[in-house]
Amino acid sequence: MPKTVLSRLGLILAVIEVIAYLLIKIFKAAPYSALSVLFTFTSFLLICVLLLVALRWLRRTFMWRLRNRLIVTYVFIGVIPVVLLVAMAVLAGYLFAGQFSTFIVTGDLQAELRKLQASNSTIAAEIAHIIRRDPRKKLPERSQLSLDTNEFRDRHITAWRRGEFVILQGGPQTLPLLPPEALKDSAIVLDDDQLHLRAVTRVEMSGDRADDLLVVSSVPLDVTKLQSTAADIGVITIYSTREQVQGKSAENDKGIKLNIGGKVVNPDLELQAGVVPPGINRADVEFQFGTLLNVTDWNSGKSTPLIISIRTRPSLLYSRLFRSLGDMASIIIAILATVAVIFAIIELIALIIGIRLTRTVTKSVASLYDATQHINAGDFSHRIRIASQDQLAALETSFNSMTSSIEQLIAEQKEKQRIESELAIAQEVQALLFPRDITEVESLELHGVCKPARTVSGDYYDFLPVGADRLGIALGDISGKGISAALLMATVHAFVRAYTLVEKVPALATPAAVGSRGTALATNGKSRDNDLPPGTLLSMLNSQLYRSTPTEKYATMFLGFYDEGTRRFNYSNAGHLPPLVIGADGSVQKLDTGGLVVGLFGDVTYPDDSIEMQPGDIFVAYSDGITEPENEFGEFGEERLISLIQENRHLPLARITDIIIAAVTDWIGGGEQPDDMTLVLARAR
Repeated sequence: MPKTVLSRLGLILAVIEVIAYLLIKIFKAAPYSALSVLFTFTSFLLICVLLLVALRWLRRTFMWRLRNRLIVTYVFIGVIPVVLLVAMAVLAGYLFAGQFSTFIVTGDLQAELRKLQASNSTIAAEIAHIIRRDPRKKLPERSQLSLDTNEFRDRHITAWRRGEFVILQGGPQTLPLLPPEALKDSAIVLDDDQLHLRAVTRVEMSGDRADDLLVVSSVPLDVTKLQSTAADIGVITIYSTREQVQGKSAENDKGIKLNIGGKVVNPDLELQAGVVPPGINRADVEFQFGTLLNVTDWNSGKSTPLIISIRTRPSLLYSRLFRSLGDMASIIIAILATVAVIFAIIELIALIIGIRLTRTVTKSVASLYDATQHINAGDFSHRIRIASQDQLAALETSFNSMTSSIEQLIAEQKEKQRIESELAIAQEVQALLFPRDITEVESLELHGVCKPARTVSGDYYDFLPVGADRLGIALGDISGKGISAALLMATVHAFVRAYTLVEKVPALATPAAVGSRGTALATNGKSRDNDLPPGTLLSMLNSQLYRSTPTEKYATMFLGFYDEGTRRFNYSNAGHLPPLVIGADGSVQKLDTGGLVVGLFGDVTYPDDSIEMQPGDIFVAYSDGITEPENEFGEFGEERLISLIQENRHLPLARITDIIIAAVTDWIGGGEQPDDMTLVLARAR
C-alpha cells in the first residue's frame, strides 16, 4: 500500500478513473455528460499527481547520488545554455536567411519598378516636349518617338490627354490603361487576375488638370520575369488571394486553405519560377520562407496582399551576399569554418574536462561513503586509496588519519578499560586490607577512613588486636600514587600484620634482636611479656623494605599500641605527620617521637615513647591529604583540623570523620583531589 498522502491520493483517483470508465462503457454516456466530465477531470488530476510522484521519486532516488546531481547541474549550467544558444542561432539564422531571401526578391522587383518608372518618365518628357512645340497637335504617334523596345519587349505604354489616348507600345488588341486616382507612382498591380509592374507619370501641361499628360507603362510579372531573380536564389512562388466567407467551402483544386486577418482565403497558384540546386554538403539544407507583399488592385485602387514563398539554400544566399567579394568569399568561408571548428573543439574539451572533474568528485565521494560504511560496520582498518592531489584528496587523507586515530583510540580505550578493570579489582582487594570489623577495647573507641585520590590508595591504616587488652594503631603514607604505591601499601600491610599479630615471638623477646644486616635492633624495654615495642617493629619494617624495594620507594609510618590495663599508649613515629592527642580540657599534644621514614636507609633505630590517655581524650592520626590541600586562601592546615574536632568532640567518631572529610572537600572546591585523605580517630572512655 502507498505510504505517502500523495501516492494514496493517486491510488484513489485511479480507482475513480476505472469506475468512471466502466460506467461510461456500460451506460454509453454522451461525450459531454456528467460521467465524461468526471472522467476527464479525474484524468487531469491523476496525471498531475503522477507527475508529482515521479518528480518526488527522481528527487529521492535518482537525485540521491552525487554523480546524478552533478550531471544534472552540468546539464543545466553547461549543456542547456549551449543548446539554447544553438537553437537561438539557428532560429536567428533562419529568420535572417528568410528575410534576406525575401529582401532579394522584393528588392529585384522594386529595382525593375524603378527602371520602368525611369523609362516611363523619359517617354512622358519626350511627349510633353513634342506637344509644347505645337499645342494644337494631338498626341504623337509611336513613330514620332524614340522608344527602346529591347529593354522591355513585352511592355505596354498608353498616353492620355484630354480624354484621348494613344497606345505607344503593345498590340492593338490590348486595352488602354487608365490608372485609378489613388495610384500616382509605380507599383505592382493586380489587373484581371494578372500581375503587372506598372509605372504612372503625370506631366502638367497647363494649369488645368484635365490638360495634363498621363503616361502609363506596364510590364507583365510572369514566369519569365521572375526567372532572372530566381536564377540565383532558388524557387520563387507568388500566390494571389481571394477572400471567402468563413464556414463556406474555401478550398481550391489543391485543397489549400489559409487564414489571414481572421478571414479564410483560397490561395490560387499564380507564378512559380526557378529551381533549387543540390546542396553542397549536409549542412546546406533546403528551407522555405514566406512573406506578404502588398499590391494595388488596378480597378479599385485598394491594397491587396500577395504571398511570396521562397525555397532556397544557405549556399545560394551566401554566394549572393558575398558576390561582390569574388575569391574573398572562399576565404571568409574558410575563416568561419575554422572558427566553428575551434569553438567545437573548445566545447568538446570543456565537456571532457567537466566529465573528468565530475568523475573525480563522485569517485572521491563514493570512496568516502564506502569508507563510512566500513566504519559503521566496525572496520576501522579500512583506508581510502588516494590517487590525486587536491582538496578532496586532503579530505580523504584526513579521513584516513581520523580512522587511524579512532582505531588507536579504541585500542587505547580497550587497554584503559582493561586497566580500569584491573584497578577495580585492585580497589576491591585493597578495600579488604583496611579494617572492616573493628575490634575495640572497652576503654577506647576507634574509627578510621581512607578516601583515595585515584582508584587505589597509597595511604595505609590498620587496627591491630594484640591480645585481649592491647590494641595497635598503624598509619602510613607510601611515596607516590597509583598502582606502585598501592602495591607497596599492601607490602607494608603484610609486614606489619606479620610482625604484630603473633602472640609470642620467643626468639625476639630478648633485649636486643639482630637485624637483617647483623645490626642490633634496640628495644627500650617497655614491652610487656614477649611483645615487641613499636620502635623495634619499625626497625624491622625499615630493614625489610630497604632490602626488597627500589631506592626511591619509601613510606612514612606511625605505629602505636594501647594498653587498656595501664591506659598508656606506647608509640613510635617513622617520619609521618605527628598525630595529635586533644585533651578534654582543650590541650593538644603532638606524638612526634621517632626517626626517619622506613625503606630509605638500611640501619635506622626508632625510639619509643608513651602517653597516658585520659577519658575524653581524642587521638587524631592523619595523612598529608587532610591538612595540605590548598585553595586561594592557602592550606587547609592543622589548626582547622583541631578546631573542627574540638567543636564536634561530643559527636560520634564516624560523624566527626564525615565533617572533616566534607570540610576538606569544600576547601578544595571543584578541583581534583590532590592526595589520598586518611583519618584515624580514637577516643578514650
